Amino acid sequence: MGRLERIGRPASLRSLMPPSQPPIQPHIQPHIRKEVRNLAIIAHVDHGKTTLIDGLLRQTGAFRENQVVAERAMDSGDLERERGITILSKSTAIDFEGVRLQLVDTPGHADFGAEVERILGMVDGVLLLVDAVEGVMPQTRFVVRKAVARGLRLILVVNKIDRPEQRAHAVVDEVFDLLSELGADDRQLDFPVVYASAKQGGSALEPEAPLQDLRPLLETILEHAPAPEVDPEGPVQFQAVTLGYDDFVGRLVIGRVARGRLRRGTPLVRVGPDGPAETFRITKLFGFRGLDRVEVEEAQAGDVVMIAGVDSIEIGDTVCDPQRPEALPRIEVDPPTIRVCFMANTSPFAGREGRFVTARQISERLHREVLGNVSIRLEDEESGADRFVVAARGELQIAVLIETMRREGYEFAVSRPEIILREVEGKTCEPVEDVSAEVPEAFAGAVMEKLAARRGRLVTMEHRGERVLLQFVVPSRGLFGYRTEFLTDTRGEGVLYRAVRGYEPFAGDLSRRRVGAIVSTEAGQTTAYSLFHIQERSTLFVGAGVPVYEGQVVGENRRAGDMPVNVCKAKKLTNVRAAGKDEATVLSPPRQLTIESALEWIEDDELLEATPESLRLRKRKLLASERKRAS
Repeated sequence: MGRLERIGRPASLRSLMPPSQPPIQPHIQPHIRKEVRNLAIIAHVDHGKTTLIDGLLRQTGAFRENQVVAERAMDSGDLERERGITILSKSTAIDFEGVRLQLVDTPGHADFGAEVERILGMVDGVLLLVDAVEGVMPQTRFVVRKAVARGLRLILVVNKIDRPEQRAHAVVDEVFDLLSELGADDRQLDFPVVYASAKQGGSALEPEAPLQDLRPLLETILEHAPAPEVDPEGPVQFQAVTLGYDDFVGRLVIGRVARGRLRRGTPLVRVGPDGPAETFRITKLFGFRGLDRVEVEEAQAGDVVMIAGVDSIEIGDTVCDPQRPEALPRIEVDPPTIRVCFMANTSPFAGREGRFVTARQISERLHREVLGNVSIRLEDEESGADRFVVAARGELQIAVLIETMRREGYEFAVSRPEIILREVEGKTCEPVEDVSAEVPEAFAGAVMEKLAARRGRLVTMEHRGERVLLQFVVPSRGLFGYRTEFLTDTRGEGVLYRAVRGYEPFAGDLSRRRVGAIVSTEAGQTTAYSLFHIQERSTLFVGAGVPVYEGQVVGENRRAGDMPVNVCKAKKLTNVRAAGKDEATVLSPPRQLTIESALEWIEDDELLEATPESLRLRKRKLLASERKRAS
């Protein structure tokens, strides 16, 4: 938690106060709002958070009987629906037996853990979802550690109880052991348990009991979730937790009213980390009802609301009464662990597909991203006029940023990710991650061998039928490029999860990529004749008839070292008729690159070129003579 800052009243605000007004005494007696519950739903990825919210919305009548609702209604973004994951936290509210339940759906992937960290500051309890088969996973440990540190009360929901291989009793014991390990107090250890199937919309208080609707879960929330203790009559305080934008009303700010009452049209001040307070008026005030936002005239302490009227606000800023401009502690999240370099595209194809291609436009877009995402940082001291170093929590978060910018029309190049080292007690330390690999028993040896070569250490090994659950601690840099290798080693049957654990002493050098690159030596269009003769020695990234340029990486060499190839070479035609038949040029389908796989594959001397229509790999120095001189 950041320190409590007290910012003096600006001179421009002193004139607004009556000169004879006595000092305001703090309101001491807290008020318990029994008609409200604020809860965050936290879990590992794919354990059913968003599906459970769908069920709760249906259970409480948030949807009409004839209303067509998409599956995972809270995942409203295009990228979220395509990838099947939650990227941004979202708020909703439902009513049950006269109590308004304000729920926040949070991401389950470790790279978006900052969303969970900042959301936990505006709730009073959490619903912890754990898969009845998988049990405690790396991200479960991360979110539980943050909830325990804030002293939040947990309600455990063992989800997917309808699966035949469920092991509900063992999962409850795993959660208890985890809480004990993380130093939970007696109140947190005495957690209620609900067994549910979010997909079926049913729940029960015992694992063997038949599933009813979700009423047992809702009743458990009313009984055990703490009501907010607030001061509704004190000077107003509201902290910005999430930012959005609306074409009609401008900047939108979501947060919780910590003290007092917010009213539309009331003059308020914004208190930032530094600089003078800024005055403004609330033009719009919204609450949440189901999937809709509803305009309201007033919100009091304990409500999660959305306000409009201030465009210069940042995450963590406090909205206060002009007479008491007191800032709440700033929102603190774990620091980023990797960084990449964004730069303007300098390839021969630059400007053909994108609308925003200059370094200035890329810089402005990255600065806007930093304002709305506290886990991404722009390292200005490392950046230059044409390169921008962006630090983030993981490769997936970088990939989502790249894809978002591509869809907005940006064209740029990205370097290979690198870890961020830190000095801890005089030692150079690097980020390490908890890695869970669930694989068929026959492939466990290959996984252990590969991760051991990447400086990983095996923590536990658990047999679950014909599969084995392996728990490792691995340096983050040792996992660059491993996912593709893992899927190959396990024939696509393995499941790999990872989450940042912390920092440990630097583990030493690691071996680099064991294969080389196929580099085009000419500019033009690829031909089937040329590709056919090199496909036996390589894995191609492009097909026939694709425009390429000199220095572009068009495939993966199956041996170490780069191989320059003229992929535009055509067959020489003559007027001499051959007695035999020409061999058929049958090409294997090229490997389709994704942003994640490309970031994993490239080395320090290579770049990923991202445009709205294409993903290409290239050498930093396009000319072979320059690469030879640099080596």
